[in-house]
Amino acid sequence: MTELSHGERDRPASLVSHLDDFVRAVRQAGVPIGISDAIDAARAMVTIDLLDREQLRHGLAAVLLKRPTHRPSFDALFDLWWPTTITGAPGSDDDSDGAEWGMKQADPEPGGDPGLSAEELTDGMRAQLAQLLLDGDDDALRRFAKFAIGRFGQGGQSPGGQSFFSYRVLRALSPDTLVAGLLQGLLGGQERGGLAEQVARQTIRDRLAAFRSHIETEIRRRAAEQRGKENVARTAVTPLADQVDFLRAQHKDLAELRRSVTPLARRMATRLAARRRHGRRGRLDFRRTVRASLATGGVPLVTAHRPRRVHKPELVVLCDVSGSVAGFSHFTLLLTAALREQFSGVRAFAFVDTCDEVTRFFAPGSDVADAVQRIGREAQVVWFDGHSDYGHSLETFAEKWSTVVGPKSSLLILGDGRTNYRNPGLATLAALVKRSRHAYWLNPEPRRQWGSGDSAAEDYAELIEMVECRTAEQLTDFITCL
Repeated sequence: MTELSHGERDRPASLVSHLDDFVRAVRQAGVPIGISDAIDAARAMVTIDLLDREQLRHGLAAVLLKRPTHRPSFDALFDLWWPTTITGAPGSDDDSDGAEWGMKQADPEPGGDPGLSAEELTDGMRAQLAQLLLDGDDDALRRFAKFAIGRFGQGGQSPGGQSFFSYRVLRALSPDTLVAGLLQGLLGGQERGGLAEQVARQTIRDRLAAFRSHIETEIRRRAAEQRGKENVARTAVTPLADQVDFLRAQHKDLAELRRSVTPLARRMATRLAARRRHGRRGRLDFRRTVRASLATGGVPLVTAHRPRRVHKPELVVLCDVSGSVAGFSHFTLLLTAALREQFSGVRAFAFVDTCDEVTRFFAPGSDVADAVQRIGREAQVVWFDGHSDYGHSLETFAEKWSTVVGPKSSLLILGDGRTNYRNPGLATLAALVKRSRHAYWLNPEPRRQWGSGDSAAEDYAELIEMVECRTAEQLTDFITCL
């Protein structure tokens, strides 16, 4: 390991240990961080003003992160390891009595100042929140979020102490109901419906999102003080986009996956094209070889070869779009759309209990979400009852499109292999695999579930190379090993 400079050795050992724990937590969240990156982070802290929390945040992010998608996980962990304040510490504003907001606590002790009723306190805090959102003071909004959690966010006693919940604060203050008044305040006397209103609405959305973020950050900070940073980190950090299970992906996860699909498709095309090349040179050119051998007494010391034609490989994709793999089928259609840009010829087919070609829905420049809806409305993928029937789907494909799969094409099947105890069509699949140049099956189910219940995955795996593909990370590993 590289020796640290004199300034780095002067840093307190506790700070170095704290940084090491933070780097380890970020790495455990799935962010790739090497030893050299950790050393760079330690060197950066020599020049960073440690009293400037945002400078520390951006400085560590600059040396530790390599992709923008890693930033949300980094920020969540940074707020745990470098909190703004510590509950009960001198100067902490967690136990503020509301003097900053001009409010007194509801339900005071007997004999004390009557203060405000619960309704008056809520109305007063809503008015104060509206004013802070209009002003756009992020630091004041953060302090108000802490005050609101102290008033509305407390729940029952947990084994580690008092519990706090963000939904209690948001339900009490209902910030979304303030939009109309905020819009009027930001617009002033300007006309509605123009560019000014669009800018004002976007500003309101950003400030409301910032308030919710402050609430979530403070909830995590208080939970970390009670249960420990490491325990909270396991649940506070959402999985990275490439680690999200396809079968459980939400709408926001699919948006992240859409950005990662194109480079994966490009890599897949490159890998398959490389496997088609048997060598650097093409077939032997017999005439040129014999002609060149005349100079050496008829001995072909030097052979001549025909130049190889470099071309993009052809691909045939079969996608299971049944309800049991809805999340995975959405991803496979995203992948199919991206593959069309990388392969010279892509034929896409979707099936439930019968098969239909869906290539026409993925024209260049088409919207994938619209293509998915059109497949559900227009494609003939349901024949009998709408339950998966791999056998009938494979037989329909082999009968109607018998010439699609050939010695120049690669076959890619995407599905869970659950046949609802119907004929799996093993003979048909074996014939398709034999005709193709390469054949792969990507299965979104864990390998341990293959063959359980109505799954014919183990039988299919004897005929075609089947790969567990539950996340984009596993898809990347599969492409790397091609």
